[in-house]
Amino acid sequence: MAAQPLTPADIDTLAEALPLWSLANGKLHREFIFADFSAAFGFMARVALAAEALGHHPEWSNVWNRVVIELTTHDTGGLSDLDLALARRIDRLAG
Repeated sequence: MAAQPLTPADIDTLAEALPLWSLANGKLHREFIFADFSAAFGFMARVALAAEALGHHPEWSNVWNRVVIELTTHDTGGLSDLDLALARRIDRLAG
């Protein structure tokens, strides 16, 4: 599926569409805290499956119980509909 860049109007509504995410350095950004490493890693495994299904993969890091995710679409040089779709799936997985 080819990524469609978000328009400036789309980007203006991101705070409303994804209230738990922020915009940092042109990327969607969210941090998650879990009970322990196993819970964080399990979440990452579920996100990996969702990302693979979309063919769109996050920039992320994990330190013990903390997972930081940033989304951008390199092919479009910014945010795209794939970032929005993956962020929504991640929100559902996070509960």
